[in-house]
Amino acid sequence: MAEIVMWVSVQELCQCGGFTEQIIIEAVDHGIAQPADGNNSADWRFDTAGAHWLRKAVRLHHDLEIDWIAISMVVDLLQKNESLKRQSLAFEQQLGRFIN
Repeated sequence: MAEIVMWVSVQELCQCGGFTEQIIIEAVDHGIAQPADGNNSADWRFDTAGAHWLRKAVRLHHDLEIDWIAISMVVDLLQKNESLKRQSLAFEQQLGRFIN
């Protein structure tokens, strides 16, 4: 089965997310998301996961008024938490097959 990957441009993020290109550049500079394509910020494209974390980071920056370094750490912890939840669910499903 083919994997479907959707791309979001910086312009689309700005239109839909209501934030500026400068905020996206700051978030990328702090490692919160990495563009999947493009040589300069106007050409950057993000996959949907990257766009998701960018939106979350911008919301944290705006709502809590914390700096980008702290947001980078928070996003990293949230990503690790999400990964651990997926692993835990997979282990529970495997265990369930052995028990039942």
